[in-house]
Amino acid sequence: MPKIFEYLGIILFFYSNEHEPIHVHATYGGLESKAEFYIIDGEISEIKIKLVKDRKPLKGAKLKDFEKFLEAYANKIVEKWVDYFVYHKNIEFERITEKLK
Repeated sequence: MPKIFEYLGIILFFYSNEHEPIHVHATYGGLESKAEFYIIDGEISEIKIKLVKDRKPLKGAKLKDFEKFLEAYANKIVEKWVDYFVYHKNIEFERITEKLK
């Protein structure tokens, strides 16, 4: 389960046995949501936040923080997903401590 980012206490990660569509999980305080990335012609066309089976979802301010992070880091998340699951590379964990605007 590689952790890829931490943003304001939210941990973003992949499960080791992931599947398409490209997506990332986010957890905070026992809550978990995931974001799926839809790509057309090599560009992210849409990001959908989805429920995770048997988990309570992120909500309120933390959900908004997750959404803001996705806006700013979507391409980097997709790049890390491809590096890890397609090219089997080690990926680097990054901690973002300043609130995005």
